[in-house]
Amino acid sequence: ASVETVLRLMGGGKVHGSLARAGKVKTSTPKVPKQEKVKKKLNGRAKKRWMFNRRFVNVVKTPGGKRLGPNNNAERIRKEEERANR
Repeated sequence: ASVETVLRLMGGGKVHGSLARAGKVKTSTPKVPKQEKVKKKLNGRAKKRWMFNRRFVNVVKTPGGKRLGPNNNAERIRKEEERANR
């Protein structure tokens, strides 16, 4: 009896079932739409690059030649309205 079981194991029979059942889980699960990803904050070299570009490359200058600070939104809006009214 023990010799018979050894021969049956080495025969290499079916392991994972028939191919008729392949993909049954994927086809039966409902499709969920992908969520919008929230953009992560920059860090390291990329953050330094972003800060440099914001401070020195994309500079908003006033007519006097001085640059506006990063928190100066009211002044910027007032000046844009003046330009639009001219």
